[in-house]
Amino acid sequence: MNTVLKYAMYALLGLWLLAVVVPIAWVGVSSLRSSAEFVQNPFGVPWLFTGAPEGVSVSPWDGVKANYAKAWTESHFSRFFLNSVLVTIVSLAGILGVSAMAAYVLARFAFPGRRILYLYFISGMMIPAQLLLVPLFFQFSTLSELGSAVLAPLGLELQLHDSLTGLIILYIALSLSFTILVLTGFFRTLPGELREAAIIDGCNEFQVFWHVMLPLARPGLVTAAIFNFIGLWNEYIFALVFVSSTEKKTLPLGLASVSMQAQYKTDFGLMFAALVIVIVPTLIVYAVLQRRLTQGITTGALKG
Repeated sequence: MNTVLKYAMYALLGLWLLAVVVPIAWVGVSSLRSSAEFVQNPFGVPWLFTGAPEGVSVSPWDGVKANYAKAWTESHFSRFFLNSVLVTIVSLAGILGVSAMAAYVLARFAFPGRRILYLYFISGMMIPAQLLLVPLFFQFSTLSELGSAVLAPLGLELQLHDSLTGLIILYIALSLSFTILVLTGFFRTLPGELREAAIIDGCNEFQVFWHVMLPLARPGLVTAAIFNFIGLWNEYIFALVFVSSTEKKTLPLGLASVSMQAQYKTDFGLMFAALVIVIVPTLIVYAVLQRRLTQGITTGALKG
């Protein structure tokens, strides 16, 4: 019976693997097809591997280069890519920096109201982010007006709408609840004797946190960083509402524009090339950090 169950689990895992890998492989293969190939040979092996059939003068390699060239230059994906990289890196730095300090205090120090403060932080996960769109939109307008009034004597203006700075602030605020929850559980697993030994050696609390506890919490930080990276890299709703100009759009907004254009122009090669540009960074980050991700999840699940 155990053998049957084991093979049944293997079969289910195999089906799950196919369900995950096949769509990604299909996107990659489809990005290697020219527009002419989508008309004549949409489901076969790309001409890049087999060669174009007789009577077709289009070079398969030229079609592939055209897909990625149009996605990167004509569709402004180079700019969208840089915007996404900037927003994601700065947001991750802010999220991890604030969350690590808050989680360390909540996990290692006893003070009145600690549990209430912890519940306050994680209660943010109970509110659907979509419900915050309208109040945040008007709040950003009010803050922009107040900030511009204060900065007017200096000749400066505060603009949170259609701004990467405003988008970064949003992402940091919306990601704190989940990240504090993950890191608090991880900091609780670290031995308190290390903190006591560092204090005896003359370290203050900040030095203990920065030089002792934070390096030990690296697996938890990597875990939180991966989950946040995936969410930030693919975030669409808030970017759609708070960013309007083309030069400040991120990759999900650019991909949506290309997808709508492909439906009318039947330029599916362009659409799949754009999808590859969006997917590849996530796959690379996950492939490089997957071991630390597993380690961080299992360690953070234990209670010290």
